[in-house]
This record gives sequence, structure tokens and C-alpha cells, in this order.
Amino acid sequence: MHTTQPTILLPRATNQARGLARYCLDFLRDPQPIGAATLATLERFHADSVGCGVSALAHGANAPTVLRREALDTVPARGSRGGICFGAAQPCAVEKAVAANASAVREWDSNGTNFGSDAAKHRTAGEFGHNDFYPVAIAAAREAGLDGDATLRLMLLIDEIRGRLAEVFALRKYAIDHVHHGTVACAAASAAALGGTEDQIESAIGMAVAHYVPFRAIRAGHQLSDSKGASAALAAEAAVMCARRALAGFLGPRDVFRNPLAIYRLNERCPDGESPFDLELGVAGDAFAINAMHFKLGLYEHQSAGALQSLVDLFGAHPALATDLDGITRIRVRIYEPAYSIIADPAKRTPTTRQSADHSLPFILARTLLKAREAAARGDAVGWESLMLLPDDYADTMITNGDVRRLIERIVIEHGGAEYDRLYPEGIPTSVAIEHGRLGSLGGGLVSFPLGHARSDAARTATVVDLKFTRLVAGAVDDPAALRKRIRVAGRTPAEIAELYAFPIQGLDAG
Repeated sequence: MHTTQPTILLPRATNQARGLARYCLDFLRDPQPIGAATLATLERFHADSVGCGVSALAHGANAPTVLRREALDTVPARGSRGGICFGAAQPCAVEKAVAANASAVREWDSNGTNFGSDAAKHRTAGEFGHNDFYPVAIAAAREAGLDGDATLRLMLLIDEIRGRLAEVFALRKYAIDHVHHGTVACAAASAAALGGTEDQIESAIGMAVAHYVPFRAIRAGHQLSDSKGASAALAAEAAVMCARRALAGFLGPRDVFRNPLAIYRLNERCPDGESPFDLELGVAGDAFAINAMHFKLGLYEHQSAGALQSLVDLFGAHPALATDLDGITRIRVRIYEPAYSIIADPAKRTPTTRQSADHSLPFILARTLLKAREAAARGDAVGWESLMLLPDDYADTMITNGDVRRLIERIVIEHGGAEYDRLYPEGIPTSVAIEHGRLGSLGGGLVSFPLGHARSDAARTATVVDLKFTRLVAGAVDDPAALRKRIRVAGRTPAEIAELYAFPIQGLDAG
């Protein structure tokens, strides 16, 4: 790479698949200095993902449990060191370990999020994405014998590619699931980490795009299934297989971003010889997409974060509200598209599964209101710490709870119109106004950058995210603080990285 510039540009009139291959190889083999703030953010996103995964497995969540059992029934391929599932010691097939771990990470829908926006450079396609794919980096590092610092670069590489693709190409416009950007990123990065050539990495990307495109059918219907939460896991599994096949000599389609029948040009018409977008990628310093990604402060669809912040602000301004929920006559929420269509869908007013409840803005708000009343009754301060939504808040008994249902009946959600839409995806514009029989009209102010958002208070966010980790893994491991220390990636030896996820989880088969 040999550049002092913080970014490189892959123009639309070039073979961007091959450009990505060169970028991956240079990023890993000719490293430029990465900013300390970026590395700290990356470590926190990774720890947050592990906390989510451990919690999901400890609670016996269905999809991660099924995929973990499937993985533990396999053996590594010939010549492979194999992968390690969370909480296991016995190596298994790499792609199966990756699928199991990514499924666990994603199951609660509580790890990091990006909204595909770089407003300063007018790249605001606004595709969603999540920090789901660190298990791919850990597995590739185990296979390649990478130390912790090299593993961090590999993790950052995956986030950078999928994050920048999300800024320039909105998959959801074509009913394609957002995890596909992760498939491309993981195929490219893992092939590079395992010693692939430019030709082989380009083949891996080509296979990922030509053969493994997931549609948003997994998110359709009144109630969501395991397929929604496991979409990233299956995307990661496919990416690992693409990389391994390319390194074994399988030839995938070349120059796939300019291929007229691949998903990019097929859906967005552009001149022959071009893809629909330029692609700019970080090289050094803090010029990386991860710095615009957001933390979730509990279990909820991130597009509800503005509404949750509004409630936190309301309780801070009107402490008596938490003790008198019965006085609420109406809760009026105004929100932007696409949040209005996704989490305010009328079907979401009566969720019957946890996957639907955590994508139901009415349920999320109703349960948060009840948590505020519970906190006030204990004498606790009503804020993010006491309102944090955790797995028990989505138990079957809570989904059918009568108090939750009665509060949902008082919630009215409206599309805020152009005023709100223009503030997304840079922000999460939402307002919550409450009509109360005794306290009168409360709130209604616009919130765009709730705590956890990349433009919110970073130190305060870190404090709450760290608390979230402790609460999620409590009861699943003996010492949450020791686990947090164990999974720190920087400075680890290759042997430590190889066993990073082989810590015990109470009640799970250790393989």
C-alpha cells in the first residue's frame, strides 16, 4: 500500500472486486498505524458481541443452541486447525463454529449497529448492518496463527468493508437482507488472512455475490422466526466456504461489481464498464466506518433508541411520571422512515415471539415504562441503567403481560414526515409526547442522537455498555470482569487468540 493517506478510493470504473483484494492484502501485510480511539472502539464492540453471545447461549436461545450442537458434531477438515465454539474446547469444522458463534452474537439483536451514513462525503445509502462477524476474524486468525494485534486488524477490515458498502448500496431497496454486505467483507478478509492471492480473493468475492444472496423474506410476515436472527450466521458460514474454496482452486466470477447480472448493476442501472458506486476505504488513523457505528444499551431494535432516549429524558424532567403510569392517557410517538414501516408495523402491536417483540416499538416502550415504575418503587434513579432491557424482559410471560398490553393500547405512532426523514440516517430522529391526567402534556422534543449513537457522549456510552456486558454474562460465567479481561484481543499471542472463545459457560456442553 505504501501510503500516508488515511483512505483509498476504488472508482466505479475499475474492477472493485480486485481492488478489494489488493486492499485486504495491503491492509494486513503492510499495516499503517491505526488510531488508539478506533482500536478502543473495536475492542468494546467485540466485547459487547461476546457478552450478547454468551447470554443467548446461557438462556438456551433456540437458533444458537441448534447451530452450536451441529458444529460440535463435526470435525475439522483435513489440514485445518478447526474452529472453537463459545464455551467449548473441542475444535470443529471452521464454518460450523463461525455459524454457531455468529448466531449467538446476533440472537438478542443487541450488539453494534451501523446505518450506512457518511454525511460529510454524501454517502448516505443508509443500509443497516451489525457487528456480527468477529467470529469470522477469530476463526481465520486461529487458522493463520495470527497474534492479537493482527487479529484486530482483521476484525477492523471486516467492519470497514461492510460499513462502507452500506454507505453506497442500499440492499433493502431490492428486498435483499443487509447481511450480504457482511458476506462480501468476510469472504474477502478471511481469504486474505489465510494467504490468498489477489485472484483467489477476487474469486471468493465473486462466489459470495453470485451464489449467496439472502432475501428479506426472512423478515416478512406478522411474527419473525429463527431465520431473522441467524441470517448473519448463515452469511458468515457461506463467506468462510467461499474463501476456502477459492484457496483450494475454485474459480468464481470475476469483476463482479461491474457484472451486469450481479445484484449491483442488475438493480441500479449504470453505464457499461461501471458499478453503481465509488468505494472509499479507511487505511490509517481513525478514518474508519466503525467510528460511525452505534452501541445498543440493551435488547431492542436500534431504531427505537431515539424513543427510549425520549423516555429517559421525560423521567429525568418529571420524576413523578414513573410512579403514576395509570394517569397516562396517550403516548404519541413520531418517527422517521424506514423505522415507521419496520418497528411500527401494526402487526407489531401484538407480538407473540421474542424476535417480534424486540422489533415492536409499542412493546419496547410499554415494557420500558413498566421498568421505570419498578425502579421508582425500589427507590432507584430512573435512567438508562435501571431501564436497560434484558432477556427476561422478553420472556413469554412479559409478552402476554396485561399491563404491557394496556399501555400498548395508549400508544399512537405516526410518521414524522419530511422533517424527520431528512435527519436519517445521520441521526435517529424521534419524539415522544405523553398526555397525563395529572401532570398534563409532557415532552414532544426531537431526539436525534440518543446515548449509544456514535455522536452521543462516548464516555457515558462506554459506562452503560460495560454495565450491559456484566448484566448479560452474570450467571453464565463465574467472573464477568475476568471474562472481559480474557477476551481483550490486543497484545495476545497466537496461542491465546486460538483459544479466545474456549472459556466455560455454565450449563453448556464443553465439547
